[in-house]
Amino acid sequence: MLETSARLLRLLSLFQAHREWSGAELAEQLGVTARTVRRDVDRLRELGYPVNARPGTGGGYQLGAGAELPPLLLDDDEAVAVAVGLRTAAGHGIEGIGETSVRALAKLEQVLPGRLRRRVSALNAFTVPMLRGGPPVARVDPAVLTELAHLCRDAERLRFAYESHEGTSSRRTVEPYRLVCTERRWYLVAWDVDRADWRTFRVDRITPTPPHGPRFTPREPPAEDLAAYVSKGVSTRAYATHSAVRLLVPLHQAAERISLSAGTLEADGEEACILRSGATSPDMMVVHIMMLGFPFEVLEPAELTEAVRRIRDRLDAALARAGEPGPRTPGGAGRTPGTPSGSGAG
Repeated sequence: MLETSARLLRLLSLFQAHREWSGAELAEQLGVTARTVRRDVDRLRELGYPVNARPGTGGGYQLGAGAELPPLLLDDDEAVAVAVGLRTAAGHGIEGIGETSVRALAKLEQVLPGRLRRRVSALNAFTVPMLRGGPPVARVDPAVLTELAHLCRDAERLRFAYESHEGTSSRRTVEPYRLVCTERRWYLVAWDVDRADWRTFRVDRITPTPPHGPRFTPREPPAEDLAAYVSKGVSTRAYATHSAVRLLVPLHQAAERISLSAGTLEADGEEACILRSGATSPDMMVVHIMMLGFPFEVLEPAELTEAVRRIRDRLDAALARAGEPGPRTPGGAGRTPGTPSGSGAG
C-alpha cells in the first residue's frame, strides 16, 4: 500500500489523466478501500485542489477549476507564461511542439483559476504573431484543440460540423483517437461512426457541436506510426493520382525540401530515395516533382511517364518559338521539335 503523501500524488495524477473516476475505480487503482479514497479526496481539498463529487450510481470524482494556484507550485506570472506559450505553440502549429503540448495545456487550464484564465485569454486575443513566409498557417482555436484532447483522453464520442476542401459542410460523429501536428496544420485521427472506417480530419475545419458522448472502448489504431499514416493520407490518399518516383539524392537531402504533408520518403540506398505522393492529375504531379529541383526517375504509374513526355514536348515547342535551338540528338546536332533526328532546322 502506498504511503499517504505518495498516494495523494498518485491520486492527483489520476485526476489529471482522466476526467472522472468512480470511487471503486480509484480504490482499485490505488490499492485501498473506498473509505480511504474519500479521506484522500478530503486531504486534496484541504491543500487547495477543487475535487468535485457527484453522488449516485453513475457518480464519481472530478478535478474542477482551481480557486487557488499554490498547489501547482507556480506563481501567477509563471502560470500565465506557461499557458500563453502552450497556446501560442498549439495555435500556430510550430514545428516540434507535438501532441504533448496540447495535453499539458489541457491539464493546466483544468486547474487554472478564473482570474488567470482571463489574463491568458486577453494576451492571446490581443497578440498578433509575426511568422516566416511560406504557405499560410492553418489557424486553430486552442479551445478546440484542448476540447479534442480531452475527448481523446476520456474516450468520448465527438460530434462536429466539418467543412471539406471543396467548401461543403457535413455533420460527423466520431470516436476521437489522437491529434497529429505538422509544421503548419493539426489533424484529428478518429473512427467515423457513420462510415465505419478510420478518417483524418483537419482541425481548423472542425466546429464541435456538443453535447458529446457517450464513452467508448478505444479501437486498435489504423497504424502503429500515426504520423506516417496521416502523412500518407494528406499527401497521397486524398488525391486521384498516386505516384512513386526515385529521387537521385540522399534521403536527408530530399527531406529538407519535402514536408510530411507533401509526400512520404523512404531510403533507396545511400544516394537515392523513393517519394510517394499524390496530385489532382499526372501533369500537376510532374510540375510538383520538377519544382523540387532533383533529378528523378518515374517508377509508377505509366500515365506519369506520358505526362513527362507531354510537358517535355510543350517546353521544347516553347523554346523553338523563342528562337532557342532544339534538343540535342545523340549525334550532337540540334533539331526542331517534330523533325526527324539528324535533320537540320532549315
